Amino acid sequence: MLKYIFKRVIEIIPILFIITIIIFLFVHLIPGDPARLVAGQDATAQDIANVRKALGLDKPLPIQYVNYLHHIIQGDFGISLKTKEPVSTMIGQRFMPTFWLSVVSMIWSVIVGLLIGVISATKRNKWQDYVGMIVAVSGISLPSFWLGLMLIELCAVDLGWFPTGGLNSWKSYILPSITLGSGIAAVIARFTRSSLMDVLKEDYVRTGRAKGLKERIVIWDHALKNALIPVVTMTGLQFGFLLGGSVVVETVFSWPGLGRLMIDSINFRDYPVIQSEMLLFSLEFLVINLLVDIIYGFLNPQIRYN
Repeated sequence: MLKYIFKRVIEIIPILFIITIIIFLFVHLIPGDPARLVAGQDATAQDIANVRKALGLDKPLPIQYVNYLHHIIQGDFGISLKTKEPVSTMIGQRFMPTFWLSVVSMIWSVIVGLLIGVISATKRNKWQDYVGMIVAVSGISLPSFWLGLMLIELCAVDLGWFPTGGLNSWKSYILPSITLGSGIAAVIARFTRSSLMDVLKEDYVRTGRAKGLKERIVIWDHALKNALIPVVTMTGLQFGFLLGGSVVVETVFSWPGLGRLMIDSINFRDYPVIQSEMLLFSLEFLVINLLVDIIYGFLNPQIRYN
């Protein structure tokens, strides 16, 4: 296991190198001149040229990339063009709100999704199945920005149960996590239903029932464990999307996280922040994929790592 983990960690290095090239080129294709934004609206052409030189934007792209990569290797992600703060400090301040929002969203979505999926699979073609799938399809279909606005209107403005936005207490997590996790819960429910229905057709499930095992034991102790393997893959990827894709929800709820920071940085053409966030999101996906592969071994001991 340790040999496999070490091998996978080594494989991440060249992948990250390729990702840095893609991110660098993508960011520099964004329309707009950050030097003009930094210099201000009343800046002259000479002022803009001076700012561009100070930021190193006057150099050829290959030189800029080499400097960018050199700083990353040293752990220096640069200085924000907008706030003049170290990018690592800005990301560090915004990471935990996004992380905990993603964790809360994932916890409830996994629990609800698994319950709906199991009930739908064991009550196939019955009213419980129909209701569960209607809820799942609704969760996938509803746009997150619309759901967030409706929750704010109903639960925050009309009823006054929760704050309309920001991060002030544990109540601030409720509405954003529901908005962010509704689609994930729906996807988990559909995956669990499909996977569990396939496993319930296996011979060992019929054998367990023939031996007189309780249906609860057959479902939860035997069938579900094997059915969870494809679900774990999808859940891991969805958690990565939560960390990197909460832009809309954080904007709707004025959440002080990475998603909102990304929007502000794109509007200002803040290259160092944009590049650092995109690199962080890519690294998160790679790490999550590694953790998913490790979890496979615990769910199915027959899986061997080479």
